[in-house]
Amino acid sequence: MEEKIDIRDLTPEGLVDFLAGLGKEKFRAGQILRWVYKRGVTDFASMTDLAGTLRDDLSQRAFVSDWSPEHVETSSDGTRKYLFRLKDGESIETVRIPMESGRTTLCISAQVGCAMQCDFCLTGQFGLTRNLSTAEIVNQVCAALKDGPINNIVLMGMGEPLHNLDHVVDALQILYAEAGLNFSSRKVTLSTCGLVPEMLELGRRIKVNLAVSLNATTDVVRDRLMPVNRRYPLAQLMAACRDFPLRPQQRITFEYILIRDVNDSLDDAKRLVRLLHGVRAKVNLIPYNEHSGSRFAAPLAATVEAFQKYLLSRDIVAIRRASKGQDISAACGQLKGRLDKSGFTD
Repeated sequence: MEEKIDIRDLTPEGLVDFLAGLGKEKFRAGQILRWVYKRGVTDFASMTDLAGTLRDDLSQRAFVSDWSPEHVETSSDGTRKYLFRLKDGESIETVRIPMESGRTTLCISAQVGCAMQCDFCLTGQFGLTRNLSTAEIVNQVCAALKDGPINNIVLMGMGEPLHNLDHVVDALQILYAEAGLNFSSRKVTLSTCGLVPEMLELGRRIKVNLAVSLNATTDVVRDRLMPVNRRYPLAQLMAACRDFPLRPQQRITFEYILIRDVNDSLDDAKRLVRLLHGVRAKVNLIPYNEHSGSRFAAPLAATVEAFQKYLLSRDIVAIRRASKGQDISAACGQLKGRLDKSGFTD
């Protein structure tokens, strides 16, 4: 028997093509998308403005996946971390972050594990198991929406989004679709460690805010922290950033994790200013989040302040990102690692 198709795996255009194969009209795609994404209906029999024959055909050939987290941890600051168990037994994490403005940001994953092996990242220690499907990316958002509205989405969870480019672009199309989840592209940010060809391909294929995980100002240090730099060193990475298409007033965000005595010196701040020359940029300064077994240490508060002060004095927009969820397993991979190790199941 032919395997059923998950409707959440289909972009709006893909759903049109699927329905055409059933001999159905194009406008039916919009109806189905609204049932699935606007009303949260996953049972075709309940989609009452579809003809009975179409509902029967859909029930035989397709389904709508519907996720609930296996485990949730909630921080005293309101940060909520979800662990989702996938159908093959693997797990991923998603984090719901309340902002001081009263708005909510959702951090979603793109892969099970990660192949990039960044030295400071717990997820990289798992290695890469597989890419997430389009539906698995979209379902993180749909599940989190059950807990209330989401204002911003960041692809900064487990995995390297550009290592799963096709499924990520398809998921973005569903997020942006008016009949889908209807997020503005201005409210979605994708973070990459610096896969240069895929960065440029992303810019050609779809609009999204770009964040680059930089974390060093010399190739020597970045080679050690982020092995991807050996393929695409800083000169190539920064050239790709200058070529990335930006809307008026849009900036590339550079994420800079400050690690004590590794990349947090005033000389690093000075080199960072030189690196960003010619790029419409803002910098997120992120004090390293220590975890069990880590070889690195968080920077001193005075060091972070001096680093930021220097950037600001050179007209670089530099924001210190407040650490959220420190009383739960908040860093990427911490919840998965702890629960998988303990064999936790609900």
